Amino acid sequence: MTITVISQGEGGLRQKVELEGFEDLYVDAPSVAGGDDSAPDPHDYFDLSLAACKAITAQMYAYRKGWPLTGVTVWVVRDERDERHGVYRLDVSLRFEGIDDAKQLDRLTEISDRCPIHRLMTTSTVDITTRQASPDQE
Repeated sequence: MTITVISQGEGGLRQKVELEGFEDLYVDAPSVAGGDDSAPDPHDYFDLSLAACKAITAQMYAYRKGWPLTGVTVWVVRDERDERHGVYRLDVSLRFEGIDDAKQLDRLTEISDRCPIHRLMTTSTVDITTRQASPDQE
């Protein structure tokens, strides 16, 4: 899969995202960084990917077990004050609807920590290679 990000105008920081099968995805910088706050910023997408992955993983597990889960709400609170020192904190709260059994709730919370994005963020080494595109690259 290729994700393409294209600047949306002179002087602004808004970016259009081209992702196969999806339209109208944008990224912008917050106003304190010179953006227009017209779309989520890159940190927002980082954080929301964790929240969405936890919800999806818990739902998949509950459905597979036949548990009566009817919905998941995830809150993520970001603490980025020490990011420049290599520490980025995310406080995640989960609400599982339709389940009252404490053991099932605990298990869903535990399973949410096994979602692919949580693992990627906490246990993986991510190698990034950055280069200039060739003139004919699409």
